[in-house]
Amino acid sequence: MLKNDISRKSLIIKTKSLSKVYGKKDSRFKALDDLDVSIKKGESVAIVGKSGSGKSTLMHVLATLDRPSSGELFVDGTATTKLKRKDLDKLRNEKFGFVFQQFFMNPNDSVLENVASPLLIKGLSKKERIRRAREAIESVDLLDKVNAKAKSLSGGQKQRVCIARALVSNPEVIFADEPTGNLDSITGAAVEKLLFDLHKEHGITLIIVTHDIDLAKKCQRIIKLKDGKIV
Repeated sequence: MLKNDISRKSLIIKTKSLSKVYGKKDSRFKALDDLDVSIKKGESVAIVGKSGSGKSTLMHVLATLDRPSSGELFVDGTATTKLKRKDLDKLRNEKFGFVFQQFFMNPNDSVLENVASPLLIKGLSKKERIRRAREAIESVDLLDKVNAKAKSLSGGQKQRVCIARALVSNPEVIFADEPTGNLDSITGAAVEKLLFDLHKEHGITLIIVTHDIDLAKKCQRIIKLKDGKIV
């Protein structure tokens, strides 16, 4: 996607004076400090910084997995800070997909069952859940493992299953937190290619939290954090 194409896109995520504070009084720690962030639809963005910089906290707040202490977060124009928990959960399930360094899979479930799991709360029929899960598994080239138990897979295969699980709900945004952190360089490169191919081919907004500057440079924009501030 060309930069001038992105410039015409509307915002999918926007924050205004966003802060996140942990603890009280003497133990008070400001993890995010008055951040204004704008991310456009179809953009690929890397969030980078040293350990403790606030990058994972920022991802969790942007993804509505954690609420800000102050400020505002808008997702597709909706002010999330005003939403009830059930409405926030619905928005997250409809808009976002997640790929984590830790795979968070049920090891005794099959690949198909793991990928279909986000669809359970959508009230879809079993037939439709299976159809969509198989389609997502095919997109990451793992149909030959569809009935295999998750615990039998390699690290790279598990990460591809996680990507399929992120895709199964047709998200507008994929958040990837250190997606290659547990993988060797060859497998990691294959997972990176898969993520960026999906971003380009489907116009999915891709937000990657990483300490890997080479991976970050593959994104169209880098947000660098230090002590909870953008630098």
